[in-house]
Amino acid sequence: MIDTKHLDAALAPVAAGRASTRAKEGRVDIILDVTGLPEATRDALEQDVRSAAAAVAGVAEVRIARTQSRVRRKLIAVASGKGGVGKSTVSANLAVALAKGGRATGLVDADIYGPSQPVLMGVAGTRPQARDKTLIPVPTAYDVPLLSMGQLVDPGKALAWRGPMAGGALGQLIDADWGEIDTLVLDLPPGTGDVQLTMVQKHKPAGAVIVCTPQDLALIDARRAIDLFAKTDVPIIGIVENMAGYACPECGAISDPFGRGGAEAAAQEMGVPFLGRIPLDIAIRTQSDAGTPPASGNGPQARAFGKIGEKVADWLGTLKG
Repeated sequence: MIDTKHLDAALAPVAAGRASTRAKEGRVDIILDVTGLPEATRDALEQDVRSAAAAVAGVAEVRIARTQSRVRRKLIAVASGKGGVGKSTVSANLAVALAKGGRATGLVDADIYGPSQPVLMGVAGTRPQARDKTLIPVPTAYDVPLLSMGQLVDPGKALAWRGPMAGGALGQLIDADWGEIDTLVLDLPPGTGDVQLTMVQKHKPAGAVIVCTPQDLALIDARRAIDLFAKTDVPIIGIVENMAGYACPECGAISDPFGRGGAEAAAQEMGVPFLGRIPLDIAIRTQSDAGTPPASGNGPQARAFGKIGEKVADWLGTLKG
């Protein structure tokens, strides 16, 4: 006879509340909720649950059925008040960090006029397929499927689009066949123009991450971006200070060409969270150009992005639904 209390205790550490059980005459039937998990994570979870259940005294057979609720996708807008602050690099690495943390995450390159995510994610030259006029995201090596306008137009071709056309293109990217993706990271164009307004009005992000550099001009523009989201009732998840501190590769001395701490001080002044700093590091540039997001590795750059990803994941965990 199977002791159901021992069974529940054995499953609790591995199933994290995702399993419901029924035990009878040596057999355990388990319904496993895999909503929002990547395929590899689902397989690993099922194996762990099966092993834990089989180890309980009296269990001769374990049967597992997977279920999943309809995914209510959460949109995270990554924005900046001005260009040149590394917003796209932060977007790509935030998405990778969230995926490494077990969240099923996709990436939308909503920077219609300057798409760079295909290069950053190592899929430059790859075009998405379509099914019934719905785009299918392009898989990447980092468990983060991607859609970008850069995948739909010839390299180097200018997009001379007015606001409505750009907004329509953004809608196609967001409303694609994302499958079981739980979270979409949106790399927005810099500024506070038509694309941002269309995105807020039609797609309502769960929250926004603001990227800036430490100098005063960037902080002024970051405040404008925060004001836009505040006026449209989009919560600010926090501020990331990029290009904060440069380590000389020759002598190791630290310098601050753009200043330091300005974003953290501004966050405190505006009452929004400060998510962390990303250093001005040649390794980030070279890895990004090579299509290998630093967050996918294990070095200090990966740890910097990983800490920011953890804070964003914790914030997402507070949302209902």
